[in-house]
Amino acid sequence: MGSISATLLPFFFTVLMNSFSLIISPSVIEDLNNLKPPPDFNVTITNNCINNPLLRYCNSTPFDLQEIFKSTIVASHLCNISKNPNCVESFPKINLHHKPKLAPLYLSFTFFWKYCPLTITSIDLSNNSLKGNFPSDIFYCSQIHHLDLSHNRLVGDVPIENFSSLTNLTFLNLSYNHFSETGNLGLEFFKRFNSTCFIHSGIFPNHIEFRFKVLLLLVVIPVFVLVVVFCLGWLCSSRPDFLPRCLRRRYKFTPSVLKAATNNFSKKKLVGKSNSVNVFCGILRDRTEVRIEVYNDSLLVEDRVKFVEGCEILAQLSHKNLVRVLGWCDNRRLRAIISEWIDGEDVETWLGNCGPSWKRRMKVMVGILHGIIYLHEEWPQVDCDLKTKNILLNENGEPLISKFKFNYDDNVSKKVHKFGMFILEMVSNMRPMKDFDGAEAGFLHWIRLHYPDNLQKLIDERMKKKELVIDQAKEVIELGLLCTDLSGAHEQPSWDQISYVLSKNSCIVLASSDHRRHHHVDGRRKPKLIQIDETHDEIEMAPHTSTDHRRYLTV
Repeated sequence: MGSISATLLPFFFTVLMNSFSLIISPSVIEDLNNLKPPPDFNVTITNNCINNPLLRYCNSTPFDLQEIFKSTIVASHLCNISKNPNCVESFPKINLHHKPKLAPLYLSFTFFWKYCPLTITSIDLSNNSLKGNFPSDIFYCSQIHHLDLSHNRLVGDVPIENFSSLTNLTFLNLSYNHFSETGNLGLEFFKRFNSTCFIHSGIFPNHIEFRFKVLLLLVVIPVFVLVVVFCLGWLCSSRPDFLPRCLRRRYKFTPSVLKAATNNFSKKKLVGKSNSVNVFCGILRDRTEVRIEVYNDSLLVEDRVKFVEGCEILAQLSHKNLVRVLGWCDNRRLRAIISEWIDGEDVETWLGNCGPSWKRRMKVMVGILHGIIYLHEEWPQVDCDLKTKNILLNENGEPLISKFKFNYDDNVSKKVHKFGMFILEMVSNMRPMKDFDGAEAGFLHWIRLHYPDNLQKLIDERMKKKELVIDQAKEVIELGLLCTDLSGAHEQPSWDQISYVLSKNSCIVLASSDHRRHHHVDGRRKPKLIQIDETHDEIEMAPHTSTDHRRYLTV
């Protein structure tokens, strides 16, 4: 069937016209399957192969008469549809350009392409929106010169290796499809054709897409990386609270974090103010409530270094009678210390408003003593401000030292003096700076003036002044006077002696031979406190039978 013979085609046209309309109906496949070859069809095929052995069906023996018969019918019809001038004599081209309903149908006739007529030199299947992979059955027509598959929706790889059989192919158009990009494997073959044959085919990237990819690789991606790095750098330097906890700098706060915690340091968050310090209440991003002390004074570089060194020490303090320091901010624009927020009043307000009992005052004095001993033994370079306004009470009534100083020479005498002033204030409920012209000196003069003959004048009048309370208060006042005596006439008591007197009067015994602090720090052994009795409003004096106070410090 290289050229459809004159004897065969008229016969097939007669069969075709009796079986189909000129436009193939939707039931064409079913009709083709129902058609049977004429009785002498085998003889006709044999004679054709004798006359032209190059016919494709001649190579298949025995003959598949049914497929050859259907192929001949489809060829006759397709030749007519493609508007070939004389289908009886010649079938030079298949032209299904812009026939989206017919093209997929004819491509499905594998038997036709298998016995493709040798006269066909041109196949045009363009503008049909064909889907799927490259129609490989076309390769059966190895004699073709012209192949146009443009303006379809074909996908996948182009079978370049199969094109080697199309030795006569001079024109190929695969433009406007969606094939996969082809590597160097087929470049030599495609050099045979004009580059316009592959525009938007997907085989080679078009210039616009290529430029876009180059722009993406060389500009957009690096810019994106820089933006990400900048954002991470900004988060690390400005808002580390947005980072995972493992990536944050411990204890280090930034101005942006503190501004966010205080609504930009709004007046509603301001809870205290002085010439050098403003105190704010803030809420961190993790909902932790904090106290933020913002310092108004500016420091030289070397002083700022000392400030940071001091804050690093404060962040390591760990004791139940010390406010926990969470960190600090050291910035040119902002210098602050951040500590936990304590929901409670300060001791100055507590003394003035509540008129607490002697037992509760003793609990505060002993708690503050525990905190001071902890600092003395573990961090001697850290001092504290023992003014009653700087001592806070938590919800359990436990006293907490909230303000610290650094005294690198570790002047124990001054620390004992300050504690003595504190316990005298606790007994008398008097404020040296407010109630006396001479401040501390005037206050101490007043105490000595009335001690010991007029104790009723020295003891807060709102307390129940039973004999036991007066006796205990007298001993505490005497201890306070000894602590505050810097004249050298009397030796100041040691911390052990102070601890003994207060522990005896409060019935709290320090259970340690070396007075280590209550909390566990750095693996050292810590003292244990034993509360004997707090059910009564007044506290019994602890009995003792020896003048050696040290035995009361050990359990």
